[in-house]
Amino acid sequence: MSFDDKILEDLPETLPMLPVRDIVVFPYMILPLYVGRESSIRAVEESLAKNRLIFLASQREVNEENPTEATIFKTGTIAMIMRMRKLPDGRVKVLIQGISKGVIKSYAQSTPHFEVKVEKITEPTTLGSHVEFEAMIRNAKEQLEKII
Repeated sequence: MSFDDKILEDLPETLPMLPVRDIVVFPYMILPLYVGRESSIRAVEESLAKNRLIFLASQREVNEENPTEATIFKTGTIAMIMRMRKLPDGRVKVLIQGISKGVIKSYAQSTPHFEVKVEKITEPTTLGSHVEFEAMIRNAKEQLEKII
């Protein structure tokens, strides 16, 4: 069982949510986010006070300062906050890592920050034939040798 699987096995009923602009975060991505809205900073602080897990969902309108339930996509990413630094201008810089895709089942609260009930989206696994897989690798090698 991987570390991410262990985290998701113990997924709490609700998670703080951070509406993000101009970006879609995918599982396994590691990236810095600059957080400036007061409600978003509270969501980050709540996450750090509990288990470091947070749900990231993209806003439909990038320029909207106060997103609502209707203006936030339902599908997002369950992520872990790895580091946080408060900046002199009042913003917060967080380093996050996406863990798994998730979908909002319901909103538990919207003030002072969003908190959502999230369900993990499990990706279907494809179990192909071992022989078929080896044949694809052999074919790819042959094509590469022709190119070189």
